[in-house]
Amino acid sequence: MITTDILIIGAGPTGLFAVFEAGLLKLKCHIIDALPQPGGQLAELYPKKPIFDIPGFPEVLAGDLVHNLMEQIKQFQPGFTLGERAETIDKQEDGTFIVTSDKGTKIHCNSVAIAGGLGSFEPRKPIIEDIEFYEDKGVEYFVKNPEQFRNKRIVIAGGGDSALDWSIFLSNVASEVTLIHRRNEFRGALDSVEKVQELKHAGKIKLVTPAEVVGLNGAEHLESIDIDIEGAHQKIETDYLIPLFGLTPKLGPIANWGLEIEKNAIKVDNSLDYQTNVPGIYAIGDVNTYPGKLKLILCGFHEATLMCQSVYQRMNPGKKYVMKYTTVSGVDGFDGTRKEAEKAVVKSID
Repeated sequence: MITTDILIIGAGPTGLFAVFEAGLLKLKCHIIDALPQPGGQLAELYPKKPIFDIPGFPEVLAGDLVHNLMEQIKQFQPGFTLGERAETIDKQEDGTFIVTSDKGTKIHCNSVAIAGGLGSFEPRKPIIEDIEFYEDKGVEYFVKNPEQFRNKRIVIAGGGDSALDWSIFLSNVASEVTLIHRRNEFRGALDSVEKVQELKHAGKIKLVTPAEVVGLNGAEHLESIDIDIEGAHQKIETDYLIPLFGLTPKLGPIANWGLEIEKNAIKVDNSLDYQTNVPGIYAIGDVNTYPGKLKLILCGFHEATLMCQSVYQRMNPGKKYVMKYTTVSGVDGFDGTRKEAEKAVVKSID
C-alpha cells in the first residue's frame, strides 16, 4: 500500500502546484490521475497553445507550464499513479483515508485533495459499431507507451494538436502511419501542420481527407478499418486505430463519495481552506464551487496554498507554523537539495 500525507487526485496545474506548497510544509504528496501523463487538459488537449494570464509570464505554452511545474516540484519527490482513476474511499477510525483506484492500487493518506479539473477525463469515442469489442484489441484512445506501436501499422483519426503531434512522433516508431480527418483543414499549431505536410511528401505519413472511419474488422484483434471518403468506401489494413477526438470531463466515482455536489462541482468552504463537507477531504481548482468562483489556473494555485496550510494544522494540531518567504527561508527538498538566495556579503567600503 502507498502511504503519503496528501493524496492529490488530478495531475493538472493546480494539483502539481499543491505538491510544491505541501513540500514547503514538509508534507509528502502522491498524485493519481486517469490520464497517462501529468498536466491534465494542458498536456492532453492544448500543449502548444499559449496561456496569457499566469503571473510573471506574459505568454507561456501550456506544455511548457506543465514542464516548469514538474521541475518546480521535482525536489519534493511526489509519487505518481497515472492511467488509473480514484474509485472508492474508506475513512479509517483514526480519521485517515484509504483510496482505491479502478486497477486496485491502494493509497493511505491523512488528507485528500481533489484537484480533478473539470472531472475525470474520458475519451470522446467515435460512434462506430462494435468499437467497445476492439478496445485494447487494436483500438487505443491514448498513447501510453509509444513502443507498443513499434513496427506496427497504425491509423490515427482526428484533426487537432494531439492527432498531429502523435502522427509526427509515431512516424519514427510505426512501420506505417495513416492520418484520417473528416475535413481537409486541421486545427492545430502551424508548425505541426507544416511538419505533417513534410512527412506526407516524404512518404512517412499517409494522409486521407476528408474521410471518416465507419467500420472495424477482425476476429480477435483489429485487422482493418472501413472508411468513407465522400461517399466512396475503402478498406485499410491496420494493427491499431487511435481515435483522438478530445476528452469529456465527468466527476466519475467521486460523485458517490458523500460530498456535497452542485451542478457537477464540489461545494467547499472558501472562507477558510476549501474543505468539503467531509473533514479531511478538500477540493481545489476547477472541480470546486463556491460564491464568486472563477475557473482560472491562478485561482487554483491560491486554493492549493490555503489547502496545504489546513492539512498542516490537521496533522499538527496546536502547532504554530511560522510562514517565511522563500526568498528568506530557501527551499529544502526531500532529496537533500536546497535552493536559496545568495547570502549578502558583509564588507566595509573603503
